[in-house]
Amino acid sequence: MTPVRDTSEVGAFLKARRAELTPRAVGLPETGQRRKVAGLRREEVAQLAAISVDYYTRLEQGRTPASASVLATVAAALRLDEDQQAYLYEIAGKTDARPRRRHTRQSPRPAMRRLLDQLSGTPALVLGRYMDVLAWNRAASALYTDFGAIPARQRNYVRLMFTDPVIRALHVQWEHDARDAVAALRMEAASDPDRPELARLVGELAVLDPEFRTWWAERRVNSATYGTKHYRHRVVGNLTLDCDTWTSPDDSGQRLMVLTAEPGTPSDEALRILASWTAPDHTHTTPATAPEPTA
Repeated sequence: MTPVRDTSEVGAFLKARRAELTPRAVGLPETGQRRKVAGLRREEVAQLAAISVDYYTRLEQGRTPASASVLATVAAALRLDEDQQAYLYEIAGKTDARPRRRHTRQSPRPAMRRLLDQLSGTPALVLGRYMDVLAWNRAASALYTDFGAIPARQRNYVRLMFTDPVIRALHVQWEHDARDAVAALRMEAASDPDRPELARLVGELAVLDPEFRTWWAERRVNSATYGTKHYRHRVVGNLTLDCDTWTSPDDSGQRLMVLTAEPGTPSDEALRILASWTAPDHTHTTPATAPEPTA
């Protein structure tokens, strides 16, 4: 890895880019008050990047180095283009960890895929690192959305919770479920916080959604493997489903997530209706294995 260079240059570069932006350009509300500095304030950049004001101040003052994950969120907050991102990672000594490099997504294990095929009457997903949706069955598509129509790069459970209006509306207790999803992502990040795909995901969501920024900064963690989900489906109405996840016995980090209903309940009948739908054939056979495009 390239050694860390002059942290003062990193700070000067961030300060210059901050001066070029306005609150309106990054989706922050205008207060109407006269601004003493050009561009964004430090606290506004920190808010967008989901880091503390003190930490961002130390970055700009050249008093602390930044991890690849922090650089990713700051770069997204400052709307840096390709060349600017490359320069930032270079002067910070993080070139090898730059989130925009190519990498190959996980492929669902064959055993997991066979389980999906056998669980024809209940929604089931295979989740990979950082809750990427690697595979799904037809019932899952009928409950959530047509995952096959979503680009592989965007097919992430946490990302869809915040950015897909259909999935967001599906959750009766969206705030509770979304906070749990963020806490689960934070828990997974502990093992390797500088992975490029994690840095990119957090950076994008921190810019796109103010609630994600707030909840990610809270640093809540959650490793729960079961719980109850309350859904309001646009066709079959309300469902109360038990959600259970099982971790693969190998080191892949893949998990099988299954949603079931108590037999004889209205939710059970609703799942039967969903399972009877004719879903597109690709919903359970399209793997997320293609290399992602360079950002």
